[in-house]
Amino acid sequence: MSIPPPSSSKPAAQSLFDLGLAGADVAGEAGLTMDAGQLIARVQIETAAALELDYAIPEKLLRTIGIGTRVMVPLQNQRVAAVVIELLESSSFNARLKEIASLVGTRPMFTTGLLKLAHWISDYYVVPVNRVLRTMLPQAVREKPETFLTDSHLKLAKEPPPEVFEKMHANAPMQARILEKLRSNGGEATLSELRRELPRATAIIKPLLKAGWITRSEIRVERDPFQTEEFLPSQPLTLTDEQQVVYEAVLKAIQREAYLTNSSTTTEPRPPSTLLLHGVTGSGKTEVYLQAIAQVLEMGKTALVLVPEISLTPQTIERFKARFSEKTDAIAVLHSHLSDGERHDEWFKVHEGRAQIVIGARSAIFAPLENLGIIIVDEEHEPSYKQEDAPRYHARDVAVVRGRIERCAVLLGSATPSLESFQNATQGKYELLNMTKRTDGKSMPLIRIVDMRLERRKGTEVSFINTGILSQKLRIAITARLEKKEQTILFLNRRGFNTSLSCVACGETVQCQECAIPMTLHKKDNRLVCHICGARRVPPTKCPSCKEPGLKYAGFGTERVEQAVREVFPQARMARVDTDTMQRKNQLRDTLKDFRAQKLDILIGTQMIAKGLDFPNVTLVGVLNADTALNIPDFRAAERTFQLLVQVAGRSGRGEVKGEVFVQTHAPHSPAIQFSRHTDYDGYAQQELEQRLAFKYPPYTHMVLISARGKHETQAEFTLQTLHKRLEQGLPVGTIMGEPTPAALAKAHGQHRFQLLLRSEKIRILCAHIKRVVDGLTLPADIYVSWDVDPMNVS
Repeated sequence: MSIPPPSSSKPAAQSLFDLGLAGADVAGEAGLTMDAGQLIARVQIETAAALELDYAIPEKLLRTIGIGTRVMVPLQNQRVAAVVIELLESSSFNARLKEIASLVGTRPMFTTGLLKLAHWISDYYVVPVNRVLRTMLPQAVREKPETFLTDSHLKLAKEPPPEVFEKMHANAPMQARILEKLRSNGGEATLSELRRELPRATAIIKPLLKAGWITRSEIRVERDPFQTEEFLPSQPLTLTDEQQVVYEAVLKAIQREAYLTNSSTTTEPRPPSTLLLHGVTGSGKTEVYLQAIAQVLEMGKTALVLVPEISLTPQTIERFKARFSEKTDAIAVLHSHLSDGERHDEWFKVHEGRAQIVIGARSAIFAPLENLGIIIVDEEHEPSYKQEDAPRYHARDVAVVRGRIERCAVLLGSATPSLESFQNATQGKYELLNMTKRTDGKSMPLIRIVDMRLERRKGTEVSFINTGILSQKLRIAITARLEKKEQTILFLNRRGFNTSLSCVACGETVQCQECAIPMTLHKKDNRLVCHICGARRVPPTKCPSCKEPGLKYAGFGTERVEQAVREVFPQARMARVDTDTMQRKNQLRDTLKDFRAQKLDILIGTQMIAKGLDFPNVTLVGVLNADTALNIPDFRAAERTFQLLVQVAGRSGRGEVKGEVFVQTHAPHSPAIQFSRHTDYDGYAQQELEQRLAFKYPPYTHMVLISARGKHETQAEFTLQTLHKRLEQGLPVGTIMGEPTPAALAKAHGQHRFQLLLRSEKIRILCAHIKRVVDGLTLPADIYVSWDVDPMNVS
């Protein structure tokens, strides 16, 4: 796509690759300050939708206000936060302009590129730009900007004579001890370091300061989430032939974008600046990333690496920190598991230009890096890149647009690319790169499909607790691995002990009162838990509906799997990894370290262990129920099942021993399962794309999912039916609109949910129509209507 300069007139482009940068004009560079003749700033109020106002710049702020600066301005008898989006010489309201009250921070919070990106997101996803700007700043930065942790730096000013030291030892031994500590530490230390040995150090140093023996100054202390970690340096590996071809293609794109950035006169057609790397698991995609980033740094540019939150494991971060060990301070990590203080300091490390590499989850796409050389989106197919709340952006697509704005290469990597990205590559919008072999000649694991229908008929369960969990073939395989001191991963994407509790007499299932789903038994706590709203209750002894005592548990989660495996293999050392067990900070890191050090034989877990892990001694992976995702009422269910099976299988056989994978299923003939058995992505993509084309589903159309929810079921349903009728009037040609229906999750958090699905090849025209209709509709006070452009979940 060719992105034109931002314009106040909105272009008529119809897809991600044709969209222009709509919204208000954005002039100048971040940090550009006012000339003497320029006295007016146009600001976007952060708390008011699409409200842009002009304010006079007081003389004292002329040298400090620039594009992207956050300011406090007077509005309706109060002061509110705003962002400067334009500098003006005049305004139609000159005579009545109020002045900006103050600055927030000492330098612009938004680069020009990020402001352009905010307007693009606002336009494409149909969301107020102020909402986007708020999302771009972490809450810790937005609410407490430049609130840094400080410490006292103490320095030995002069050496006390021996007689003074003797007297001090006799009369003030604690003061003498502090001076000795400073002398042994090169003449300096921080107050917090002294407090570890002498809790009363703050009071003890006062006489030393007064006498002039030591000096004190305040220093800023980084809240580094990895300060206790040691990273052993790693060296670049020799690339395979396939890796070399891919690396050269990536480097060529980086250099081409750098040339175009410096050349404003070129009129040559631009080849794609986005590359899609389709590399099988274990093919060495990360090594290509690392070497490409090294070249970017050599060019004096910066790099942004996006990783799905679930794949942002300590092992992933360690690989980057180890490779760039001489520049570990130049790496910032941004994700949701950081404390507010850590997130604040990591963000400012980027903002102040001290970090050249950012590794993070979805929201890291807004990291204020300047002079970008490459954006890497690993596991680009992951649905977690889609934001669930407004603004409902997709970080992968935003990365592609930011790459065009910033004139940098964008590399999307996956063993199982999304069909949207694959289609873009086949149409020439992306450059397709392939790595079909594992490194060092390692072979792909052997995948065996186990039909659990036949397994149940054989009656091979060794105990009641193991019923339907471990097939005979999988038990035999685990036994063999234990004997050979090899490791096993067992995967089930469902936590808890039993997944439902129902009445034998009337068939009623015990459901959450706030959500329309069965409650899950967590046996350790002896509680039924709702996995949507978190509600908890003691398991009933009688049916809540018919009051009969006969209740039956069904289904199994990771907690039950752990109990079954411990019963069948009592000698095995094992751990369970899910959100129930990984509560303590760094617990996941410690568990994975133990597994890598082979202190554990079996690792049981959910998606937390499905991706981003590399354990050479793992030779067996068991997928306990491949049907979990397959039965979801969503047109992407089969695609996600295929992706998940291939990704999980990829954890096996990464060392010298060939890996083996057992996939337990009740639907062995499903195309998703059969194609995953042979790791045949091209075959699966071809048959799936044929179905999508026949039914006009993405990637051949765009989708908009409109939702209405409220505490009153009839009111929510009526609201969506009314909206449906209004949308029918003037509906853009070629749009396919369904009927209002209850959502698959018909009730959540006490609110009834209805949805309406629309499909069109011309997404911008459709979104404009939806916005006009919704804006002209008066909604009941307690009904909330939202829409999701390019939704990842329609169930």
